Amino acid sequence: MFGNSKDKLTATSNERFDTLIGRTTEIVGRLILLDSVRIDGKVNGSIEAQVDHKVSVAIGATGEVTGDIKANRVMVAGKVEGNIEAAERVELQKDSVVLGDITYGSIAVEHGARILGMLIQSSKVASAAVDAKSAIQAAQTLRKD
Repeated sequence: MFGNSKDKLTATSNERFDTLIGRTTEIVGRLILLDSVRIDGKVNGSIEAQVDHKVSVAIGATGEVTGDIKANRVMVAGKVEGNIEAAERVELQKDSVVLGDITYGSIAVEHGARILGMLIQSSKVASAAVDAKSAIQAAQTLRKD
């Protein structure tokens, strides 16, 4: 399962997943995470990571989540019906489906991923980008003088 080189969620990531929800497992209820999790089965309920933990949530190709996800990083190869909020990064692989809004710090979307919802860049990242743009413009102005 994890040794399969075709499994892009693991092959491209140095992430360590302490918890695995297997293909034949279905969980109904709210998950509160302290460590990273990989979901190859079904979760019906919200998934929340503690703010002070750098937790990743990976939804494998056979994984399905019906509920909101809040974590540091979220990687999707399967299906999510709910909103995603990732403080750092969201990665959507080619056959993934997300039916909900995505709030992100940075995002990677492969060709073939499907999204029905809004993409919202985190206000922290957006304000940092505005500050960086202002700094670049100020430096260019000084350079011309």
